[in-house]
Amino acid sequence: MSLDLSAFLATHNPELVHLRRHLHAHPELGKAERQTTALVARRLEAVGLRPRLLSVGTGLVCDVGDGDGPTVALRADIDALPLQDEKDVAYRSTIAGVCHACGHDVHTTVLLGTGLALAQHAHRLPGRVRLIFQPAEEILPGGSIDVIGDRVLDGVSVIYALHCDPKLEVGRLGVRVGAITAASDLVEVQLSGPGGHTARPHLTADLVYAIARVVTDLPAALSRIVDTRAALNITFGSIESGTVHNAIPTTAVARGTLRVLDRAVWGDAQKLVERVLEATVAPFPQVTHRLDYQRGAPPVVNDETATAIMANAARGAIGDEAVMNAPQSMGGEDFSWYLEEVPGSMARLGVRISGTDLDLHAASFDVDERAIAVGVRILVATALQALDDYGAAQGAGRLRAVPPGRVGIGR
Repeated sequence: MSLDLSAFLATHNPELVHLRRHLHAHPELGKAERQTTALVARRLEAVGLRPRLLSVGTGLVCDVGDGDGPTVALRADIDALPLQDEKDVAYRSTIAGVCHACGHDVHTTVLLGTGLALAQHAHRLPGRVRLIFQPAEEILPGGSIDVIGDRVLDGVSVIYALHCDPKLEVGRLGVRVGAITAASDLVEVQLSGPGGHTARPHLTADLVYAIARVVTDLPAALSRIVDTRAALNITFGSIESGTVHNAIPTTAVARGTLRVLDRAVWGDAQKLVERVLEATVAPFPQVTHRLDYQRGAPPVVNDETATAIMANAARGAIGDEAVMNAPQSMGGEDFSWYLEEVPGSMARLGVRISGTDLDLHAASFDVDERAIAVGVRILVATALQALDDYGAAQGAGRLRAVPPGRVGIGR
């Protein structure tokens, strides 16, 4: 099944752009996305759909179609970041210290547009398309865990998502089999000692020296005990200790992130850090240490067959040359929790504004809004292709593998 979206987009694209700008101007943090949830719900209800509020009180799920074929899920995250918007545009954030600096307003708009387009043909769908508007992606370990807890994935054959990529030109899609993002955990190391005079460091515990050893030796040691192909990286972004030149402090704190592409290594990462940290501070008998390790989400590991379906559908929707192999990112994404439950794939949607070099999570982040229509075309085509392919697999009693020669993407 395929749809010609030309007429739909000609009519609805101005509305979708307006909606994206409204969301951008009125961002909401994770688990507080009440107005965003209400706005999306009203628009879906206006076309006869029946969205259901998630148990956490924000975010919603909505099925399109009621055929007896497979259920294909499409996910968008709806929360914003605790960041001041520094753009000079009419739709600049009106909420101090809160900003859609990661493109979730675009994700939400694209999924809503996809739902509206599919709703016009709901009676023709051979199965169901489940729209998931997920809260709290930016809060560890991720709002997707709440969605899964609500049993939203029950009966789902495959799940897909798009993520804005400001390095990729509008009209292009980046896909990848295997790990496309990394696991991302928070690490905080706290050292304590008796303190003393900088003239006599040998009589006390020199915590400034000790914490310096931690932030250099911990990453170095991990690079020698973990396979380099796992791409484990620990980087510290904050060090705090002492207030004056001539006094050795009693506390020192270093905060950073651990990122890794390998799912199995991520499972062992905390124990590895604990082991190396213990060895690093062992030469300093008066130093005590405490590790606060907060696990985030695992890597997003895209399924080969699901990714091939999306790539082939996108080629039909936006052109053969528009689909490319996406590089791996060391950023984290809680879409990974869905892929622990069902196969699926996340792809990179080109949103680059010509002449700019913006990045995600930047206070000046913005997108070329032509990407909204491109995203709708991709998600609609992907949902329909997945309904056909997984429906055929159900009928045959197995999932039909896509020949490797058709995939056109690399690990």
